[in-house]
Amino acid sequence: MFGRFKFMHKFKKIGLVLLVSASLFFSFREVDDYYFEVSKNLDIFTTLFREVNTYYVDSVEPGALMKTGMDAMLKSLDPYTVYIPESDIEDYKMTHISAEYGGIGALVQSRNGEIEISELYEGFPAQKGGLQVGDRILSVNGISTQGKKVDEVTNVMKGQKGTSVKFTLRREGFAQPIEKTIVRDEIKFKNVPYFGMVGPHTGYIHLTQFLENAAQDVKDALVTLKKDTAMTSLILDLRGNGGGLLREAVDIVNLFVGSNQKVVSQKGKIKEMNMEYFASKPPVDTVIPLVVMIDRGSASASEIVTGSLQELDRAVIVGQRSFGKGLVQQTYNLSYNTLLKVTIAKYYTPSGRCIQALDYSHRTKEGAVGKVADSLITEFKTKNGRSVFDGSGVYPDVYTDPSYYSPVVVALLNNYLIFDYSSKYFREHPSIAPASEFTLTATDYMAFEQFLQGKKYDYTDRSELKLDELKSALEKDKHFDRLKSEYEAMKNEMAANKKQDLSNHRDEIREVLEEEISSRYYFEKGRIQTELKNDSDLKRAVGVLSDQSLYTAILRGDGTYKVIGKPGSEAHAKAVKEREENRED
Repeated sequence: MFGRFKFMHKFKKIGLVLLVSASLFFSFREVDDYYFEVSKNLDIFTTLFREVNTYYVDSVEPGALMKTGMDAMLKSLDPYTVYIPESDIEDYKMTHISAEYGGIGALVQSRNGEIEISELYEGFPAQKGGLQVGDRILSVNGISTQGKKVDEVTNVMKGQKGTSVKFTLRREGFAQPIEKTIVRDEIKFKNVPYFGMVGPHTGYIHLTQFLENAAQDVKDALVTLKKDTAMTSLILDLRGNGGGLLREAVDIVNLFVGSNQKVVSQKGKIKEMNMEYFASKPPVDTVIPLVVMIDRGSASASEIVTGSLQELDRAVIVGQRSFGKGLVQQTYNLSYNTLLKVTIAKYYTPSGRCIQALDYSHRTKEGAVGKVADSLITEFKTKNGRSVFDGSGVYPDVYTDPSYYSPVVVALLNNYLIFDYSSKYFREHPSIAPASEFTLTATDYMAFEQFLQGKKYDYTDRSELKLDELKSALEKDKHFDRLKSEYEAMKNEMAANKKQDLSNHRDEIREVLEEEISSRYYFEKGRIQTELKNDSDLKRAVGVLSDQSLYTAILRGDGTYKVIGKPGSEAHAKAVKEREENRED
């Protein structure tokens, strides 16, 4: 019996060795097969590229052809993995890393084949040198802008600090072109374009991007606000903030939580890329009641800040569901001074949830990307035991309905009529009231209606679209002939109602006009201040902070605040409906 046991034991050991050997064999074989596939396809690609360049009937630009191939290849992965040629590196750094560059501090837009100044930044050379929003740029340094693209003109406008750039402009009200010579300077856009008080006791910080020094900018604003002893609560506005540098997001969370608190982690295919980020600096204020405002445009670093503060029960989140970008990118140098920005990991908030909403690893045959299925969404817990869920962005604790521009406002904006009237108003009014107080009078609005006379701004509203859908359905079901008179009556009634849209949507149009006009006098800061006057979401946030019992109940998870954004819940259903409406628009 003992001998049999020894034999079986020996046999098991031999079997284990064979099993391990077989496993290693197939493992190595899989690796070999993988690298063979890589080598084979690189060879195919190289020979294909060579033969096309040699034999294609027309002349081929090798660089452009290769970039098209690389862009298409990377597009099949996700929208954030991109190739950056040498010519685009400076723009990339300015957009994604540092908001600092040599230039004049103006934005331009293309309109009817001409280049027009669309925005000026306060305190920079363009504004100091007398350029105005609405000026048409005829030439830059003697080079005509006719038919040029925006980036072609802005590339000439940028340059080394201290050098000059000469503009020839056409300005409304001037018979002859105007010439301006502007000396370039170091341009640095603000991460925090505005902060101030939005109530007797509530401070407000508007953060628009997470570029270099974003955390320091927020800290400086917070420290300044705290000098006012009346301030007892704070709102951090991240609406429309598409993100930026992860480190800045960590440091912003660190302003409100104690040291050594884990803020976010990242996990990828390569273990060396797996990292955890902790609050490592002394905080500024760990107790002040805090609301973070988000919307559909809040993404990436904005979601790290929002998700972390929500899970640590350090802030109440107000607004709509965030975008849902839980992917981390890293840049790598390629040959000939080019770059690759590639997704290397997913990030996870302190509880372990990933808020990535779209699954790029699984596409349909047509290449479409779907959202993470509700059945795969997992529940996580905040520090106080509230339920939050992964796979679909950050859901707010207090949901607010999104606002949309009416079709008439969209038409007025798209046809530059709001823009042009604001420029006209600026020319005719030397000054206006402070941005936070500026209001258009009834006479001003009548002047705007007169300005629109004879101007074209056709549009189709949603009811007209639905009526067209009804007509198609009636025709398909052979009912239209019988109901044609009723259809025509409804269509005529709608057309008559549209003529009243300037009156029906007076308040909305007036608000948009006030914001645009305010920006002419007080620039970006003024636009924000004027916009905040009529901001219903901001009023909701102030209301939450004004009700200490409500604020505490939300963070404690009382009643309906125990579960946030559960699939099938009211908040989840609203977010899904919002997404569908947005797609339809």
